[in-house]
Amino acid sequence: MKSIDVCVSPDLMHLYPVDGKSVVVVDILRATSSMVTAFAHGVKSIYPVAKLDDCRAMKSKGYLIAGEREGEKVADFDLGNSPFEYMAPELKGKQIALTTTNGTQAIAKSLGATEIIIGAFLNLSAVADHLINSNNDILVVCAGWKGKVNLEDTVFAGALVDKLSGKFTLACDAPLAAKHLYTSAKTELIGFLNESSHVKRLNKLNIHDDMKFCCTIDEYKVVPVLKDGILKSYT
Repeated sequence: MKSIDVCVSPDLMHLYPVDGKSVVVVDILRATSSMVTAFAHGVKSIYPVAKLDDCRAMKSKGYLIAGEREGEKVADFDLGNSPFEYMAPELKGKQIALTTTNGTQAIAKSLGATEIIIGAFLNLSAVADHLINSNNDILVVCAGWKGKVNLEDTVFAGALVDKLSGKFTLACDAPLAAKHLYTSAKTELIGFLNESSHVKRLNKLNIHDDMKFCCTIDEYKVVPVLKDGILKSYT
């Protein structure tokens, strides 16, 4: 039987070989939630990059550039990191280059995997279905915050482990711990996350609606997958 594992911080990726695996990158607040939303609203592709200057350079190649640092939109960029920005009708069919504090860094550290999938509560069931149909072991990579563990990404990992229960073996105690965390959170997800460090950080930016939306389960059916360095949607 295939296995599922959870890396709670990208800084621990040296412990998790990705060769032959399907990696699910998750940054609930808010990078992967924004990516999923963008594809659900018709964005053609997203080019994730780790560095601001690399993202800025894509402007001359016809891309819209999007990004945040410390949770706030980069001043000279077209878009920030709120999922609501990616619902705009004028983005349909557009190519976007995106850099974020944590999410795109986690993608960069997952390169070399058989496939890299973008996960969020917004597309939880679609991701689970995609993985069930694959032939690979799974590694969930939680973006965290600057190398530190955060609650919302780990709870998502637990939700995915729970969805795949009985179909994948648990590679170690990390997916088991994440599943128990999700079991404690699932009846009141927003309330459970209210005390988390990143929610408190984002609350200072007055983006409460973002947080609530990012905790919505199964809003969309899109599954963004990285191929040749570019994210595209597969449904």
